[in-house]
Amino acid sequence: MFFDLFDHAFIISLPTRADRRAEMARELKKAGRSVDDARVEFFDAVRPDDAGDFPSIGARGCFMSHLGVLGEAARRGLDAVAVFEDDLGFPPDFQTRSAGIARALRDVDWDIFYGGYEDIRPTPDAARPIVRIAPTEGFRTSHFIVFRGGAIARARDYLAAMLARPAGSPQGGPMHVDGAYCWFRKDNPDLSCWLAAPKIGDQRSSRSDIFEGGRWFDRTPIVRDGATIARRLFRRS
Repeated sequence: MFFDLFDHAFIISLPTRADRRAEMARELKKAGRSVDDARVEFFDAVRPDDAGDFPSIGARGCFMSHLGVLGEAARRGLDAVAVFEDDLGFPPDFQTRSAGIARALRDVDWDIFYGGYEDIRPTPDAARPIVRIAPTEGFRTSHFIVFRGGAIARARDYLAAMLARPAGSPQGGPMHVDGAYCWFRKDNPDLSCWLAAPKIGDQRSSRSDIFEGGRWFDRTPIVRDGATIARRLFRRS
């Protein structure tokens, strides 16, 4: 039922990260979907040669990847689009809880929905499993977002405008994409944003591509493989 809320789901993933794509296939199966579903698609993440005005190469790539998804959704004329990052993890009871969220969202006016987030603890609503969040309320992560209607093109245009400004611009320049979305909501207070409460998506522990080089144990071939196995076992425990 939850996947009926949007026309298409894009999973942002570097083509070289076969490990993450395989893990996302397992996560989608948990959620009752398959990577072979016509409405689910891997979107090749951008990996720039340099950071430019962004905090890191990975931050720039993540920003450009989200911008690419929004642009593609607008180009296709999609009415609603889910943006997943390839380290998204669904809870075991996702199908049950997400069905309740889908019913709740059908009863409200919404433009943006976050299934996962960090650095905020919304007060649960006893009447429904979603909470409306103020435009000025900031929080972190961008691994599970759904945009609907005019919010798709407006977010695309907003992020594109950020690229034309210098870092630190008072109007908002190049930055981590989760921060850019917070700026976007603040500057577009008419858009209605809701969060799952409690959230229905976390970021899996995985070797990061956001920071150049990564941790030492993710740069050493044999040790890196052991770290990947350890993360997988930890998530299953």
